[in-house]
Amino acid sequence: MTVTIISGSSRADNNSLRVTKAISELLEPAHTVNIIDFIGYDIPLTAQGGLNPSLLTPFQDNLIKKIDEAHVIILISPEYNWSTTPEILNMLHLLPYRPFNNLFNNKVFALVGVSTGRGGKAPAIHLMQILNKLISFSNHESIVSPRIFEAHDTKESVDNEGKSLGNAIFDKGLLDFCNYTIKMGERWFR
Repeated sequence: MTVTIISGSSRADNNSLRVTKAISELLEPAHTVNIIDFIGYDIPLTAQGGLNPSLLTPFQDNLIKKIDEAHVIILISPEYNWSTTPEILNMLHLLPYRPFNNLFNNKVFALVGVSTGRGGKAPAIHLMQILNKLISFSNHESIVSPRIFEAHDTKESVDNEGKSLGNAIFDKGLLDFCNYTIKMGERWFR
């Protein structure tokens, strides 16, 4: 199965990328894993004209290709003012419409909320609502997994390379999330 993990923070040295790498380590080599790092994010705002398929930047082209070829998309967002990041919201405002609207069809979406302390639930729940509305409105055949992962105390749980720092509760929760997400994908694509 092909899994695309989107690390939805454009900040340098962000915690979302730590969790992205940790998930990648758990899923490889059993699955093909693609990582999209929002550090290179350059999607224009809707008022700036959106995306032209014949004038895509390398970041935009890679993002679209990796979403297109994925069976499962894991979207990771830091808690940003009790919601998700503006970059993720902007992406979800532009990509579900022509000519890219088919990117969200026949996918399994899974969500992770990241926090430096106790938190992470708010962005995952917000994204769940947005994705379900997007799927419904577009009449797509996709599903948003009901199981989310709240990455608490991220810097104390995984290092910059996604290696565990020994937090057994974090490690078990992340493994359970990954196993559940893969089972959802296997059921959806059987």
